[in-house]
Amino acid sequence: MGLVKEIHDDVQFQTEMSAAGSKLVVADFSATWCVPCHRIAPVFESLAMKYPSALFIKVDVDKCQETAASQNITAMPTFIFYRFRIPIDRLQGADPITLESKIKQHYIDEDEEGGNDMCEVAGHMDLSAFIARNECECLNESDSHPFPNTQNASSSYLESDCDEQLIISVNFTQSVKLHSIKIKAPEAQGPKTVKVFINQPRLLDFDLAESSVPVQELVLDKSDLDGGPINLRYVKFQNVHNVQLFIKDNQTGAETTIIETLGFIGSPISTTRMGDFKRIGGRKGEGHESYSPH
Repeated sequence: MGLVKEIHDDVQFQTEMSAAGSKLVVADFSATWCVPCHRIAPVFESLAMKYPSALFIKVDVDKCQETAASQNITAMPTFIFYRFRIPIDRLQGADPITLESKIKQHYIDEDEEGGNDMCEVAGHMDLSAFIARNECECLNESDSHPFPNTQNASSSYLESDCDEQLIISVNFTQSVKLHSIKIKAPEAQGPKTVKVFINQPRLLDFDLAESSVPVQELVLDKSDLDGGPINLRYVKFQNVHNVQLFIKDNQTGAETTIIETLGFIGSPISTTRMGDFKRIGGRKGEGHESYSPH
């Protein structure tokens, strides 16, 4: 199978998942009798060659029935994406375009990134894969430099619009423990005073953010803006599903504030229910075979 590792029993599955650590794991749950599985197998093999920093495994559901049941496999092929043994996404059906799209979404190239930086804080990881990007909001962002620019490695950036203040709301796909924040910004226009709120029922406005007591208030200096971890009071961030940052001012009193990248370091809490993932890949009966454990 080349770069794709075949899983023949439940113990092997657990062993490979543990050994993968912070690597993205792409698991193809399939069966020898499944026609769509055979059709997409060469595509899966080619993707394993194209994205070598991820671990690609092929799980035979008839040989690994306990694993298939625990992962709520009801049809083949089903692809589940893991990091630190925790499922972060899934795709049901032999859809090569969507499969590669999801790999790109979660993939981190160790060579391009200069090594896997998700382990820069022992026992924690970069939480980018757990950010619900379509649920993030930002108040007072420039139309030409919006918040999504902080979530990619390009030269783009987030810039405030009318003045130096910003409110950034980030939702996570599951509850996490937050250890630290990473901010990369230019020294002159980078954030200075940052009020950190968690689990707010709605998006804060500027008046409320100004008057409310945060979980933690950070006063940053220029040395904090190099993209390295800025520690939080970890004990206060043990069950976070939403974090809101009120950027009150910047380093030099400049008219606008700029953030090049914004990241979070921590660890996901293992509460994901696979039934929460919506099936993607066509109507029932298209591109997959139904499955019931023996």
